Amino acid sequence: MNFLLGAIDPIAISLGPIDVRWYGVIIACGIVLAFLVAQREMVKRKFHPDFLTDLLIWAVPLAILGARMYYVFSKWEYYSQNPGQILQVWEGGLAIHGALIVSFITAYVFTRKRNVSFLKLADIAAPSILIGQTIGRWGNFINQEAHGGPVSRAFLENMFLPDWIINQMRIDGTYYHPTFLYESLWNFTGVIILILLRRVNLLRGEMFLFYIIWYSFGRYFIEGLRTDSLYLIGEIRTAQVVSIIALVVAVIIIVYRRVTIKEPVRYKDE
Repeated sequence: MNFLLGAIDPIAISLGPIDVRWYGVIIACGIVLAFLVAQREMVKRKFHPDFLTDLLIWAVPLAILGARMYYVFSKWEYYSQNPGQILQVWEGGLAIHGALIVSFITAYVFTRKRNVSFLKLADIAAPSILIGQTIGRWGNFINQEAHGGPVSRAFLENMFLPDWIINQMRIDGTYYHPTFLYESLWNFTGVIILILLRRVNLLRGEMFLFYIIWYSFGRYFIEGLRTDSLYLIGEIRTAQVVSIIALVVAVIIIVYRRVTIKEPVRYKDE
């Protein structure tokens, strides 16, 4: 259907029996752009040109696996009864916190084996991680998921949104909060701030920790608007709990390191 008139078809192109979905295309575009931005800075910071490529060969598939496992385990009551749907990632159902946790673990192990500072890599990659998250949320938009509660069309029009976004937020006759857009814009703002912070020459690791603080703060409030949250216990949203823990831990680490490190290594130090 023409996207100006109704919902966007989630299938970008069909190749015989294979449907290529916009969700996957958008995720792939986010990964590519994030790679290009990080690669440029990594070469500038004296990393081997192939270092990031070698890392992503492991990190990308493991991150997707981690994102799916996190989501499936959070909804195990459903998937235990529908095991055939566990592998259907093209329908959505990738939890970003699962992807991040597995990615960080993979990067840590990889840097240890290559005898490279994990924090140096994490600082460089921080803006790119947010770039991937900024673009990735538009995959949720195409799938009409990760939205908030009901709103009026007038509410969306007052936000000066184009019709193609407003129409896509109409699901079964009801308009919804475009929380995917809120998070995408929040993440994009974080990208700009992180790139500017490179000039400040913070302590090594603080760019990465700022990323955790920024994303966690925004995600906590945006998650409260969503209608498809994963729940830990009762009405306690898993993403909000993870966000609070991550934010508090990141702040504590920054303060502790600022107090205890006498001769700190900074972002631009080799």
